[in-house]
Amino acid sequence: MKLAVISFSGNVGKSTIARHLLAPRLPGARVIAIESINADEGQAQSMRGFQFGDLQEYLQSVDDVVVDIGASNVEELMRLMHLYQGSHEEFDCFIVPTVPPPKQQQDTIATLVDLHAVGVTPERIQVVFNMVDDREPLERTFHSLLAFLKEQPIATAKLGCRLGANEVYARIRGTGSDLAQIALDDTDYKRLISRTADRGEKMALGQKLATRRLARGVVLQLDACFAALDLGRFVNADVISTTLPS
Repeated sequence: MKLAVISFSGNVGKSTIARHLLAPRLPGARVIAIESINADEGQAQSMRGFQFGDLQEYLQSVDDVVVDIGASNVEELMRLMHLYQGSHEEFDCFIVPTVPPPKQQQDTIATLVDLHAVGVTPERIQVVFNMVDDREPLERTFHSLLAFLKEQPIATAKLGCRLGANEVYARIRGTGSDLAQIALDDTDYKRLISRTADRGEKMALGQKLATRRLARGVVLQLDACFAALDLGRFVNADVISTTLPS
């Protein structure tokens, strides 16, 4: 499966969605970053937007990939997709993250409009509602975006495709850590904390315990969001889900 994570807006969680929602649940998938001025994590491989021809060639050589398109390159990438007629067909689905602030919602709408203009069909454009506050109804938080899609159904927006804000992403940023592995860690941190007299070590172990607790909650949320995306309908290959210990 070949997925593109794209938005005209920065700070909507594109890299989080590529690295923590999509790639871990697609067996063998690599994350390819199209370089962004906002990039803050090490990348396995990166390309600039103007190298779209190279990207298309690369896509012929792989079966499973998640392309994380930096906000600073989206405009150029859209222009090139217009030039390379049918190039959007290289991707099974375009994932468009959105967040509550009105400007980001307008940027999301602009992204959906441009994808529609190059010929991407609504079922292949999926919105992910990110950094959601569960205390507020999603319909109210994203009223402008949902109202637009009701009038112009050019993309798929399922209310189950949602992720809450969670500090665990900041905790592991730049470490290369895998949330699923952290969640499955069975280390008895409470016992280790009780056995050491060193205050610094207690603090470090306490941070690992807190991170694991956050990871276990967020992995369940990621699993639910991924299931709601129903990406398996685009291919015959099986997709995986993380199972936490009871």
